[in-house]
Amino acid sequence: MSFSTQVLKCDPASISFDRDSEPHITSPQTLESLQAASRYLLDTLRPVAFPTETVYGLAAPALNAEASARIFSTKGRPADNPLIIHVSSESMLQSLLPPNYTLPDSYQILIKRFWPGPLTLLFPSDPAKIPSIITANHPTVAIRMPSHPVARALIAISNSPLAAPSANSSGKPSPTRAEHVFRDLGGKIGLILDGGACDVGLESTVVDGLHQDGNIRILRPGGVTVEEIEKALQQGLSGDPIPRVLVHRRDFTDDIIEQTPTTPGMKYRHYSPAVPVTLLRTVSTPPAGVQTPTPSVLLISLKSTTISRSPLKVGLLTPLESIVAKKLLEDPVIQWHQYVLGSLSEPAVIAKRLFDGLLTLEAEGVDLILVEEIPEENEGLAIMNRVQKAAGETCWVNLQSL
Repeated sequence: MSFSTQVLKCDPASISFDRDSEPHITSPQTLESLQAASRYLLDTLRPVAFPTETVYGLAAPALNAEASARIFSTKGRPADNPLIIHVSSESMLQSLLPPNYTLPDSYQILIKRFWPGPLTLLFPSDPAKIPSIITANHPTVAIRMPSHPVARALIAISNSPLAAPSANSSGKPSPTRAEHVFRDLGGKIGLILDGGACDVGLESTVVDGLHQDGNIRILRPGGVTVEEIEKALQQGLSGDPIPRVLVHRRDFTDDIIEQTPTTPGMKYRHYSPAVPVTLLRTVSTPPAGVQTPTPSVLLISLKSTTISRSPLKVGLLTPLESIVAKKLLEDPVIQWHQYVLGSLSEPAVIAKRLFDGLLTLEAEGVDLILVEEIPEENEGLAIMNRVQKAAGETCWVNLQSL
């Protein structure tokens, strides 16, 4: 089915919330846009794209299996890839949880510190309330409370928790602007709420704190850093045993959860534009026996690529301080398209610009994209998680000769 996609403007600055999480909206246009989106969601049971602080989401009423199924068909999303439910208040969260379930101390601390915000928590799922299509038949459900005023207000006005993965075709880079959504899903959805660029730019951090050992497992790094979670737990549980914070694929592996994921972003390749992406490793130590070409050798390799277009158009996604970019840009034969992510001293800025960089270079018609590695600290952990999933190839570059 083809739609005439309508884009409705919203002003996030015109929205505030009282103690009971009820929205107050001073802009008539924003109120009208939110009410129109709410009616569309509830009357047609078809998804709406809306801004969150992380990325733009594709929302549908979470407690309606038919509506949630349309998210999967619109995105081309595999059915075994579960969805995150978004709520506007803690009372809405409680309405979704099993009767008599008590939040663990660690969850109470994380909710107090990071909600509303880019943190998703895994909870026991009540099958009498949560459709199995949301959880991919798992006994747990992922829930978060977004901090973006437009997202939270839409949930509150609809008086319905909303299931919402990123608003893009499955496997593509997540959209951080309304125009990204329109370029990808225009004609496939009926309505996009335009609330401007997303502040965080990467999906939420997903936490599983349901294990008997009490430790916190980061299933997907994201907008809340590991360091921030560790600090919050240390401050909130002073005098009590402090849970360890374990990162999937860094501190532990779980083959079962990778094959049957309990949360998005674990099993399938994600975040890939329509052109090949190569990760340039310039920070980490290469495995034994792996070749490490200099930038000059890398240039020779690029020029011998099987892509026949001349001149070759190459996108560079690099930090401001990039040494390798400076060297590559000296070559006049290749047509370079550089997108500077920001300074290494501000990884949050790099995170905010990553997906926009991939989508911008793709729109500029480059033949391939080179993305330079950054240290996996603070937001860098989530950034490199996304880049590794987007990249089809990895190349360790020798900078010692420069």
